Amino acid sequence: MSLLRWTAVAGLTALLGVTAPGPSPPPPQPPPQLDDADVRRAVDRLDAVVQAAMKRTGAPGVAVAVVHDGKVLHLKGYGVRKAGEEPAVDADTVFQLASVSKPIASTVVSGAVGVEGWTKPVAPHVPDFRLKDPWVTSHVTVADLFAHRSGLPDHAGDLLEDLGYDREYILSHLRYEPLAPFRASYAYTNFGLTAAAQAVADEKGVPWEKLAADTLYKPAGMDSTSSRFEDYEKAANRAFGHVRNGDGPWRPEFVRDPDAQSPAGGVSSTARDMATWLRLQLADGKLDGKQIIDAEALERTHWPESVADPPPAPAGRTGFYGLGWNVGYDDQGRLRLSHTGAFEQGAHTNVTMLPGEQLGIVVLTNTAPVGVADAVALDFFDIAQTGEVSRDWIPLLDALYRQEEDAGRSKTDYAHPPSGAAPAKAADTYAGTYESDYYGRARVVAEDGALTLRLGPEPQTYRLTHYDGDTFSFRTAGENAVGLTGVTFAPDRKSFTVEYLDTEGLGTFTRTGATSR
Repeated sequence: MSLLRWTAVAGLTALLGVTAPGPSPPPPQPPPQLDDADVRRAVDRLDAVVQAAMKRTGAPGVAVAVVHDGKVLHLKGYGVRKAGEEPAVDADTVFQLASVSKPIASTVVSGAVGVEGWTKPVAPHVPDFRLKDPWVTSHVTVADLFAHRSGLPDHAGDLLEDLGYDREYILSHLRYEPLAPFRASYAYTNFGLTAAAQAVADEKGVPWEKLAADTLYKPAGMDSTSSRFEDYEKAANRAFGHVRNGDGPWRPEFVRDPDAQSPAGGVSSTARDMATWLRLQLADGKLDGKQIIDAEALERTHWPESVADPPPAPAGRTGFYGLGWNVGYDDQGRLRLSHTGAFEQGAHTNVTMLPGEQLGIVVLTNTAPVGVADAVALDFFDIAQTGEVSRDWIPLLDALYRQEEDAGRSKTDYAHPPSGAAPAKAADTYAGTYESDYYGRARVVAEDGALTLRLGPEPQTYRLTHYDGDTFSFRTAGENAVGLTGVTFAPDRKSFTVEYLDTEGLGTFTRTGATSR
């Protein structure tokens, strides 16, 4: 089947919400177009590419690995693990991978359950896992959730994690999320994928973190790789996450604990271990002649499953999502597999492979996303293909990250109340205990005429600042912080709605108890 026709069929299948009797493999790959000299040219320029990106952005630390034809051609660290301190990044520095954890998770699933495991329903294996539609609950498979086609909204569950809820709570509350059409829509969900991975682990009777270690990390000799945050945190040679305000200096301000979504974003690893994983990926699951991961199951993760990015024009190229991978085809018709990882609290990573060329790169950085990890990978493949960088990638990529960051911000300027703002009622009239089926208990506390809002299981405390009438604001926190957000009480003060928690209509809390002072 031609690539064009295959793409059209995949798009139509997604549009109609049906699945074929069995997924068809993509078209055969064209012969390799890069020789050793092309790859060596790109490798020889990597130092300059990385150093230029670091100088331009101020990124403190980077590590890079390149694999070609089963050999590690480049393995190197740059800069420092923590801004203002001397210890250098090297090939064995442990970085948080963020969403590059997803293709690692799909590797684990392939090794644990093989091809048949991808089509198994999730619900029977995860206690209390349900989606809003009972039929979808009983039919959604491991592959559906890894391919982000379950119908769950974009990033469903992430805000619960920010509030401090654990994996068990979050997976049991996905039932409240509205659903788009099953297998006919694409929306990226960390906790949908986590539910699928948890189902595989539960079927095997072990925690996900142990399953990942026993299935992949230990057999492959990836000794510095872990799916547990505590292992990253106690690593002596670890990269600290950095953030900055505007164009200010990078600061190691936050420590991101992603254990709740470990399969989707909780892996930590080194450039050396990631080079090993790249070798395994490009060798159909083998390392040094030993089959670590089933080849057929691993190949299945590389097939397009969902239409993630419809073509912007008739001549445009469709972007797909596979099982934990972004799947696309370049101008030469070659399969390109990639994934980016990003923590706004201080991690940015990229893995990109051209399986037909037996070529892959991984780039790890210790900053919030500003384009460095992606740009280094794109520059590398540009130079390998043509000898030149095709465009200035960093400003383009940074603009995309800033656009995504700004999309969740309120259109209301809560920092500047209107000149004719109505006064608030007495503080104790708002005080009380409130409940949300999704977000759990909230308390509004009045003390010395001021109000605070307490959210989450800990709970987290936010000081409320009056804006206008019964509307207040507070500054959000966590990985998905969006600056100031609104809290609006109903006129009878029997409920209130938190603006940034209400994207899917779940952000209203209803009074259940007496006032709190």
